[in-house]
Amino acid sequence: MPDYQTMYRRLFNAQSDAIALLQQAQRDTEEMYMSAPEPDIRVLKPKEPEDSPSDE
Repeated sequence: MPDYQTMYRRLFNAQSDAIALLQQAQRDTEEMYMSAPEPDIRVLKPKEPEDSPSDE
């Protein structure tokens, strides 16, 4: 008969390790984002239309 208690503990520990690993990765990447320099964002104005000679 399978040892369900051992099976459960192994699965529980592996899940706990995986969750901890993902949480640490999230903290690391959030810190990378927060410590990154501000991006140089510029708003570009559209070019004014040039007055072309009319073909009247």
